[in-house]
Amino acid sequence: MKVREILRVKGGTLYTVSPDEKLGRAVETMAQFDIGSLAVMEHGQLVGMLTFREVIDTIARNGGTVGDVTVRSIMDDHPMTCTPETELDQVRPMMLERHTRYMPVMDGGMLMGVISFYDVAKAVVEMQSFENKMLKAYIRDWPEDDDATTGAGAGPDGGAPAAQGGAAAH
Repeated sequence: MKVREILRVKGGTLYTVSPDEKLGRAVETMAQFDIGSLAVMEHGQLVGMLTFREVIDTIARNGGTVGDVTVRSIMDDHPMTCTPETELDQVRPMMLERHTRYMPVMDGGMLMGVISFYDVAKAVVEMQSFENKMLKAYIRDWPEDDDATTGAGAGPDGGAPAAQGGAAAH
């Protein structure tokens, strides 16, 4: 499965913020839309990602408040990205290695969307569920053994049946 399939299911809504926006306003946006990240855009280009990880770290450093900082001062300015053609089997280890929960999807210089670790996990579970259903259907529809097609009565090597105990004939 490719990343583009996740984006197709998610739809085209992108939540973005300017790097010069105050963090408090960005947090309000994240809360309003129940999202864990904002793509940071400047002049039509992705310049970073703001996630709840950076927000929590800032709150911890500021004694429980977001303070008067801008998004630019705390954002991840080198987010790991993927393309719509990236396979999920490639995305999962990338996200795990860097503890990335949100990954921008870029097509050339254009931001196509953001996928989350949840999106990836959900796609994998759905894919495995589909495979399980297909395997169960295959097993359920397994052809029955038939004397004409299996050579019933033949021995393990295709010859005479193996002896079934009792005395041997002389």
